[in-house]
Amino acid sequence: MKLLRFGSGVALVAILAACVPQDRFDAAVKDAQQAYAQLGQAAQELERTRAEVAHLQDALRQAQATADRQARDLANAAGTSKELQVKLDNAIATNAELKKELERLGKNADALLAEKGGLASALRDAKARLEELRAAQAAAAARAQLYKDVLAKFQKMIDAGELRIALRNGRMVIQLANDVLFDSGHTEIKPAGQQAIAEVATVFRSIPDRKFQVAGNTDNVRIHTDRFPSNWELSTARAVEVVRFLVAQGVPPELLSAAGYGEFDPIAPNDDAAGRARNRRIEITLQPNIDELVTVPPS
Repeated sequence: MKLLRFGSGVALVAILAACVPQDRFDAAVKDAQQAYAQLGQAAQELERTRAEVAHLQDALRQAQATADRQARDLANAAGTSKELQVKLDNAIATNAELKKELERLGKNADALLAEKGGLASALRDAKARLEELRAAQAAAAARAQLYKDVLAKFQKMIDAGELRIALRNGRMVIQLANDVLFDSGHTEIKPAGQQAIAEVATVFRSIPDRKFQVAGNTDNVRIHTDRFPSNWELSTARAVEVVRFLVAQGVPPELLSAAGYGEFDPIAPNDDAAGRARNRRIEITLQPNIDELVTVPPS
């Protein structure tokens, strides 16, 4: 293209040289040369522009590729963001549920702790009651064995009709009829009564760590004398006489006590002679020891 342009310029100069004066020709040649130089510069500028355009196009393609990649990354990021948002929402919901569950478990834990405290208290009470019951059972077993032994020792006298043994209010009571011990209205112990009480004393001396209460009882036939204004005085005086005789037979006095109930603790109706005879009696009660007085809580 450069040769074509150069040939056209020479032809134009030749034509101008044949038709115009020299000065005009020179001026035209100069103008043509300038135009040609400008045309060369323009061609160079055009090449540079084309190179820049090509460079820009390449840069545009790279930028477009980068933009496409960024668009894809943005789309992926948008998808990831949505996924993360879903996961975040799920995590928030799960956290709320866990918080509620934790609060519920906390309340349950408080309730369980309170219940545990109540159960622990109930367990302590149950254990204490069990120990008391065991102690009561052991004491009852010991009393039963003692009563069995005493009954065996008095069996001969029981068979002879000299005394009776009964259980009253959980206590062993030895009953001796007043008719054997005393004459009516008197406190002196008759010989047959002394023999019976001596045998009782022998048994009492063989029972360790046990106290005895001697109680006098009468029927409802009242007495009124200077010495005995009522049956209370008579029953008490007879009990004291039995206590003194037991002491004389070797029973320690600190193990004995005396009481008088008069006609106010009958064991039979006073309607006939047989009932009144049963009510006229001396009762000797085996007193329980302190460790046997176990308080059992109500069930």
